Amino acid sequence: MIQNTSTHCVPEPSTGLVGDASRAPRPRTGPLAGVKVADFCWMGVGAVATRLLADFGADVIKIENRKRLDMPRRLPIYKGEVRSYGAEDPNPDPNKGGLFNNYSRNKLGVTVDMADPRGRELVIDLIEHCGIVTENFAPGVMERWNLTYPELREIRDDVIFARMSGYGHTGPQAHYRSYGPVVQAVSGLSFNSGLPGREPSGWGLSYMDNQAAYYNSAGLLLAIYQRMVTGQGTEVDVSAIEAGVGLLGSDLLDTVVNDRPSRRPDFPRGNRLEHPHAAPHGVYPTAGDDQWIAIAAFGDDDWTTLRSVMGDPAWASDPRFASSADRVAHQDELDAAMSAWTVHHDKHDLMTLLQGAGIAAGAVQDSRDLAEHDPQIAARGTFFELDHPVIGPALFEGFPGQFGTSKPDHWRSAPLLGEDNDFVFGELLGRDPDTLAQLSAEGVI
Repeated sequence: MIQNTSTHCVPEPSTGLVGDASRAPRPRTGPLAGVKVADFCWMGVGAVATRLLADFGADVIKIENRKRLDMPRRLPIYKGEVRSYGAEDPNPDPNKGGLFNNYSRNKLGVTVDMADPRGRELVIDLIEHCGIVTENFAPGVMERWNLTYPELREIRDDVIFARMSGYGHTGPQAHYRSYGPVVQAVSGLSFNSGLPGREPSGWGLSYMDNQAAYYNSAGLLLAIYQRMVTGQGTEVDVSAIEAGVGLLGSDLLDTVVNDRPSRRPDFPRGNRLEHPHAAPHGVYPTAGDDQWIAIAAFGDDDWTTLRSVMGDPAWASDPRFASSADRVAHQDELDAAMSAWTVHHDKHDLMTLLQGAGIAAGAVQDSRDLAEHDPQIAARGTFFELDHPVIGPALFEGFPGQFGTSKPDHWRSAPLLGEDNDFVFGELLGRDPDTLAQLSAEGVI
């Protein structure tokens, strides 16, 4: 496993590829082979969207600036070093960031200074070459660069311009800044999360970065398909907050149609189920520290089966648990009795036992369970490994589905900073080696 010893904030500009020939750009395979993207995306919400395209064969060319590193490059999370936002390495190796490695696998990477006219010229040529432009900057960045949709159409008439932001680029709040937890709050998700009678709990991480990314990738694919059919480009403007609103589902409908508030004494219901009525239905403690299992029993048949699996304990004959309606009405008492039983069992053994009897049950798994122990995840090949010149081998999560006629084209880990400058600016855009050497020496690339 390769260990990193660099202490430089930013490496010296280089136009050379790393020595590993397996990392050299090659023709891509997959259903999106031939699609080319000039990718300004950074952080997660945009980078994950374009990663999905890159996974299936698109040539996604990530455009970076050595003077302002993408935040995931500053957050090493592998090889025993874990940092969080606010605890960034003040002297980071930009090729060490494990989060960046996850977000930008299968992509090409170039560095360019847009403030230099020569750098802007390279980017204009790259946009013309690719025909698809993606970005998720703060509001106003692309406008300051004069790279709005009308201006991009002057470069290439059939251009696709995909914009990914918190609020969208129209409306009175389009200029507001956002972040994952902000998106979750404004969209209504935080208010609807938690346990009954408790304050809103929100979500622990910026999960809306990923959720909005999936909408972004879907919008991109729709635009690509439209251009294939009509020859016309378009502008795609995805709002992460609107993506969050779409996750409210039946609760939003309940509020609009029935005028019931989103927070009331019995709602949110935590791990309990309101429609249809089900009990026991929740997450229960199991043997070990902070170990849990989710169990969902519907109707009297499930309850009878569950009683049999438990050995028909005396408490299960309590009149309070006689019918489905009785069990729902006395869920606190039922959950306490269930917990007293589950806590003596291993969560995975209990899941196997209950599933074998036909009861919906699942161990509450942590990341180690998923990556190292789950037999279903292993059989499906959900995780795969790629090597990296600095980080070393690392596991990645794959696409949550399988195709009979094609598979993802995982050809390398994330690009080193400026790794593909020679290939992109030289072989693709036609700049000669002397020109590239000069641009590199002067910090333009």
